Amino acid sequence: MAEKQLFKDQMGSEVIIPHSPMRVISLVPSQTELLFDLGLEDKIAGLTKFCIHPADSVKSKPIIGGTKNFRFDKIDEIQPDLIIGNKEENYESGINQLKKKYPVWMSDIYDLNDSLNMITSIGTIFRVEDKANRLVNSIRTSFDQLPEFKKLTCLYFIWNKPKMVVGKDTFINKMLQKSGFENLISPSRYPELSLEELENLQPQVVLLSSEPFPFKKKHLEEFEELFPKSKILIVDGELFSWYGSRLLKTADYFKQLRAKLDPLF
Repeated sequence: MAEKQLFKDQMGSEVIIPHSPMRVISLVPSQTELLFDLGLEDKIAGLTKFCIHPADSVKSKPIIGGTKNFRFDKIDEIQPDLIIGNKEENYESGINQLKKKYPVWMSDIYDLNDSLNMITSIGTIFRVEDKANRLVNSIRTSFDQLPEFKKLTCLYFIWNKPKMVVGKDTFINKMLQKSGFENLISPSRYPELSLEELENLQPQVVLLSSEPFPFKKKHLEEFEELFPKSKILIVDGELFSWYGSRLLKTADYFKQLRAKLDPLF
């Protein structure tokens, strides 16, 4: 019988996991990319339809549904010895159903330290600690080297109809702070705001995320009318919201973004 090990996930639950998992399902796009970047491609037995990176590699893996609508029949066909999910990106009832049959390790990401701890934990579970530690050190160094940016007030939109913005108690808000933005939204999570509420805010900068709603250039005119005094930009949502190995690219992206903006203020 395979040796088991006991881990505590980021939600505080104890999870009994095989000593070296061989059939893992990832329910989170950013954590899927992390598994590939840690050299664990052969152990990935299933992923969601939103797991798009690395593009060439994910094509060969079975799809088990979306992040909030699992195909339990597909998962049962795979018979995973470990499932990796996330508190925010997955749905509680689906996770609870999976826990009845399989070990499920859940991340809970609020800030950069949570992300780095998640990477370290995944490295330990799969016995690739050295790779995980090198990745963590590189990410930490890149953020430590960010300059002290001038504060600019902002709104960060994640959806268009209805218009939804990022609130305070989110990982994206922490990334906004790292990149020198002051989020004008006080409510937590992802509130929906009326046009009147938005017009009263008038931030210096409006950021339209490329995901989950795919804001494009065609949307700029509408927001320019809504915020005539604001600078409006479409930004790479993955680099504000993905908390796995993609963080390696985030700090440099923030520098480039601010290099475009700072001369305007």
